[in-house]
Amino acid sequence: MTYGFLGCGNMGGAIARRLSESTKSIAVSDRSGKAKTLAEQLGIRYADNVTIAQECDCIFLAVKPQMLAGVLAPLRPMLALRRPMLVSMCAGMELSRVEELAGCALPIIRIMPNTPTALGLGVIPYCRNAQVTDRLLAAWLVDMQPCGTLDLLEERLMDAASALSGSGPAYFYMMLDALADGAAACGMPKAKALDYAARTMDGAAQMYLDSRRHPEALKDAVCSPGGSTLAGVQSLERAGFRAAVADCVLAAFRKNKELGK
Repeated sequence: MTYGFLGCGNMGGAIARRLSESTKSIAVSDRSGKAKTLAEQLGIRYADNVTIAQECDCIFLAVKPQMLAGVLAPLRPMLALRRPMLVSMCAGMELSRVEELAGCALPIIRIMPNTPTALGLGVIPYCRNAQVTDRLLAAWLVDMQPCGTLDLLEERLMDAASALSGSGPAYFYMMLDALADGAAACGMPKAKALDYAARTMDGAAQMYLDSRRHPEALKDAVCSPGGSTLAGVQSLERAGFRAAVADCVLAAFRKNKELGK
């Protein structure tokens, strides 16, 4: 397949970079011209939207949801003629709405990547419409392997996944910084505290993935009766830590719903 990107910001650029490990048949476009530098670095092509619509088999829609109608409107005749596959990264926007804006029935995949995709460690839930054949999907999944973990999800769950894994890195970075601030308050240099916190977070996540034990059981295994860890856990509980974390996911979920309208 030949790939095109309409828009090439942080997430579009991250996917283009990882995808370039599978194929160099990639063209990118953007309004600012910044993607031209990325194209030169990766050995891929910098083009305009019309060229991408005319030549690419699979087109990533890597623009903000409110911009998509304006981007697709002038491309409708070409999309209707060629019927390329579209891969939408527009938060909150359902497959049916993307098809409506494209002006014709064509294969569409909806994804919500996260920033670790840039390292090949992304979590990328996806769903597809009926026009995406098994053969077409299989070819796309092979090319996307360098991006990370791709997981088929019912479309009704995509906004929740976006609020969790799509937005999740921001929440973890906030906790990472807060943990390091706590250690710094105890006298540890901030840079070293950040490194300790990041490695601890990484190791704890891997322990869950390897064991699949319930997080509560893993937490209890760290806590000794009357110990310092339990004192820290009780402090988090008094501050409403669980409710605050759950609420941030719910807030992002509701915003996704608004963006898709």
